[in-house]
Amino acid sequence: MSTPVGRRELNKAANREAIAGAALAFLRNRALNEFTVDDVAAEAGVSRRTFFNYFSSVEAAVASFTQDYLDSVITALEARPVDEPILESAQLALADVGSPHDLAVLAETFALTQDPALGRFQLQAWDECTVKIADVARRRLPQGTDELYINAMVGAVVGAGRAAIVVWHERNGTDTSPTSLAQLRELLATAIALIRNGFQS
Repeated sequence: MSTPVGRRELNKAANREAIAGAALAFLRNRALNEFTVDDVAAEAGVSRRTFFNYFSSVEAAVASFTQDYLDSVITALEARPVDEPILESAQLALADVGSPHDLAVLAETFALTQDPALGRFQLQAWDECTVKIADVARRRLPQGTDELYINAMVGAVVGAGRAAIVVWHERNGTDTSPTSLAQLRELLATAIALIRNGFQS
């Protein structure tokens, strides 16, 4: 039986979501240097101090959408059958996770964060995902599996996922229509399939 979520935890989640949402809303309409932490905090209905309780910067707030999506992928990966080949699990987790809304926000966030300052936080989210997936892999693979094998495989999986989003953005720009998002899901699945097939055409 799951533990009920307390009001404090719900309030913290609501504050975090409001701040991230306000930051993304500003970024949709303005350049990064045209709004501040104070603007975002005011729009979210929180104080400047509360903002910094959740995020170190506006960039980190925007990148949280990528972090949240990747965390949901990891949760899905951990829920896959333990006897399933790990690359198959990764392919299914990457291709199937997330509601259309979540995937649209992931895609939109990537499209809006091509600025180097924002891109750095996106890369950090992917790097943190790499560490977490490596931990899952260590638990899933036979004990004593070589660390080089684990890190090379996880690096390939994470790199393939990010490459799929890069290619999607090159083809679709800021289009997050259902057709465009279906293409993104297909690219994510295909990218992992390339690894599973040893990049054989």
